Amino acid sequence: MVFQVEGKIALITGGASGLGFSHAKELLRNGLKGVALADINETAAKVALKQIENEFGLNKALFVKTDVTSKESFEGAFKKTIEYFKHVDILINNAGILNDKFWEKEVDVNLKGTIQGIFLGMEIYLRNYKSGEEAVILNTSSIAGLGAFSAVPIYCATKFAIMGMTSSFGVKYHYERTKVRVITVCPGLTVRTNIFIEDVSTFSPEYIGAWNAPVEELFSNKDIIQTPEHLSKEVVKIIEFAGNGSVYVVENGLPAFQYTIALKETMRDNVLTKK
Repeated sequence: MVFQVEGKIALITGGASGLGFSHAKELLRNGLKGVALADINETAAKVALKQIENEFGLNKALFVKTDVTSKESFEGAFKKTIEYFKHVDILINNAGILNDKFWEKEVDVNLKGTIQGIFLGMEIYLRNYKSGEEAVILNTSSIAGLGAFSAVPIYCATKFAIMGMTSSFGVKYHYERTKVRVITVCPGLTVRTNIFIEDVSTFSPEYIGAWNAPVEELFSNKDIIQTPEHLSKEVVKIIEFAGNGSVYVVENGLPAFQYTIALKETMRDNVLTKK
């Protein structure tokens, strides 16, 4: 069964700018009825709402000032979305930061924020206020959740954790009791957005040397960089077609492809031996 974006209501964390705002616009272009931009940045939200009004008309978007690390604030975003649009069908856990220098905040936003969204969406709001038979939670991991990025190990840890949560929540048991599908997208390097705080701070200056190349060089490499617009087009496809518990990678401006975690049973021959 294909999940139709058309006519649905979405709530997007970090939705007032960057990738979240790009996703909002692309969903609206595909017939989304309305979107709640759950973000902490009121200034960016004013600009975003005006752009949406200019392109899509009135009453298509709602801004809710939201701190994803606070259950009360996040729950308030769901309540205001339902009050305004009557339903909520899609949650995109998009809010995130990349700054190992302030790793406590990074863990709170990237990991705790995603956990809040999954529990509130799956157990209460998407489960009970969806307009159709099914709702969708799209979690945002990263290619940093698939391998080692030694300059920012805490950021990697938060993105690996999202992979584990998607695998654990995205199973038949949870789907049958809630009718909420849980999936993940792992973006590759995408045109620099507000996920990067200042100069992508590492835990200490010593960690900067662990980058394969200077950050500015990475983001000027046209062979690996992609646009937010490309990512958002693929995100719409993932929301509509991806199976429960699945993980999709979108990088280098190429179509999304499914990533599967190898079963431990396939590695039994990798026995530790003395050198």
